[in-house]
Amino acid sequence: MNRSFVILLGALALGAAIFAGSYFVAQRASVMCCASPTDDLIWLRTEFHLGDAEMARIRELHEGYLPKCAEMCAKIAAKKHELESVLGSGTNLTAEAQAKLNEVAELRAQCQAQMLQHFATVSQAMPPEEGRRYLAEMQKITLGAHEQTEQSMSGDTGHEHHH
Repeated sequence: MNRSFVILLGALALGAAIFAGSYFVAQRASVMCCASPTDDLIWLRTEFHLGDAEMARIRELHEGYLPKCAEMCAKIAAKKHELESVLGSGTNLTAEAQAKLNEVAELRAQCQAQMLQHFATVSQAMPPEEGRRYLAEMQKITLGAHEQTEQSMSGDTGHEHHH
């Protein structure tokens, strides 16, 4: 198989996995939000047994992170639009399309790094054991969304390496 085609398929699979993970997180947040429409963070209080002071700090962190998140999402969307324009209706992956694909991947990696940093900061505003549990769950969601796709495509069970 053509190496560029394999890279493109891998990037598309990763993108689909990230989308699926984001969808799962959004669905979970939506369910929690509907339970208490005035407070989109109430699920944190309930799930991680947080007090008023902890929730106030987490709310402050959340509100501070939202503009950064929105900015990153806008950058990714714009870069994806550029990629789609370059891909057009062609049947070959051009060098320009590959460059745009790499730029989208880089932005997504930056986004994941920012999310992980935010989650680490939030976890530090929680009692230690709850913070560890929260951070582990957020890392699993952020990084693990694509693992099932990778494993199914590679035949790797995750327990041993196949060469």
